[in-house]
Amino acid sequence: MDFQYEKITIKDKLRRLFWNIIWSTLFRTSPTPFHSWRIFLLRLFKAKIGRKCFIYPSVEIWAPWNLTMDDYACLGNKVICYNVSQIKIGKFSTISQYSYLCTATHDINDNSLKNNHLMKTISAPIKVGMNVWICADVFIGPGVNVGKGSVVYARSTVIKNIKKWSVYAGSPAKFIKKRSL
Repeated sequence: MDFQYEKITIKDKLRRLFWNIIWSTLFRTSPTPFHSWRIFLLRLFKAKIGRKCFIYPSVEIWAPWNLTMDDYACLGNKVICYNVSQIKIGKFSTISQYSYLCTATHDINDNSLKNNHLMKTISAPIKVGMNVWICADVFIGPGVNVGKGSVVYARSTVIKNIKKWSVYAGSPAKFIKKRSL
């Protein structure tokens, strides 16, 4: 994985503050069928959202400007997108309820820990190909690519790339079988 160090500026913090106000007052409180309204709000914050996407009101998005969703993609109830780095979700892909897409972690080899400081934040993008189904309560870690047409079964932990048209399950997720249509 190619991690990069993240430096969060005052501008970033202000942009996140403003997004959190909009998310908690206008996004999260919107009725479930108002997907177009939530897409409008996300686009105001530079998210790239395709046609006919579904984004539920309980979805948490850390940085809309780091989110790309192609046509007909879906973020289900209570999905968390901790997108310090980019998250891209392909056409016709579904991220089911309670899943967590996490693009950032901390550098465990950071020497500043010895000086009682926080470890440096590092991040890597997540890419979910088209026609993918991420089942309920799946964790996807930084730098992971989920190949086109794949399925990741519920409650799995994905820390390595997923091959195209394959089914994975477990913690950590392991190859189960090829997916047939």
